[in-house]
Amino acid sequence: MSLYCISDPHLSFSCDKPMDIFGDRWQDYVAKLEKNWKETVGEEDIIVLPGDISWAMNLNEALEDFGFINALPGKQKIIVKGNHDYWWTSRSKMERFFEENSLTTLKILHNNFFPYDENYGICGSRGWINEDGKVHDKKILDREAARLEASILPCVESGREPIVFLHYPPLYAEEICNEVYDVLKKYNVKKCFYGHIHGASYRYAIDGVYDGIDFRLASCDYLEFVPIKIF
Repeated sequence: MSLYCISDPHLSFSCDKPMDIFGDRWQDYVAKLEKNWKETVGEEDIIVLPGDISWAMNLNEALEDFGFINALPGKQKIIVKGNHDYWWTSRSKMERFFEENSLTTLKILHNNFFPYDENYGICGSRGWINEDGKVHDKKILDREAARLEASILPCVESGREPIVFLHYPPLYAEEICNEVYDVLKKYNVKKCFYGHIHGASYRYAIDGVYDGIDFRLASCDYLEFVPIKIF
């Protein structure tokens, strides 16, 4: 059983939202994602998708996108909220929708964690962006930091090391989202995967070890639509 990650698939089977306007890498991206996923991920593996899953505005509109992911290899596809996941609602409603539509491999990561094995746990939250020179929404930052802690704490209490998945980068160029970053340091997180960053913005992304944490950008286009293997 291996653990993989890929973020920001931006699926739109039920709505007209082409992604090729964001660069050449997005040409025929669904076919590339499907091919590479099938060649990389096994049926017993787990894959985490840290946000921007579907452009849909509600759960019913996202059903075809969910069905596409559900049919791909992997026994669990663990989903984190992204800034464009407007279909997102309460965890109980989403889990009920998945059950009613036989989306058996889809799982929601929201104020909870999933064991990977006896040593590691899968934790995460959407996070938030904290840009220098802009007014920060303190309420949202504090809430996202609390959600991340609510995910990590039970993982640590179970004796597992947390592997963290965020949609927003906790640091970008010279900017640090201190509220989220402090939680990572508090719990001695060693691995953090994130998405949200595309195109020309790659050059400012932290993709490597910083301050003892291995940060990895996992956006689909950055990975050329090949899921990144963690373990």
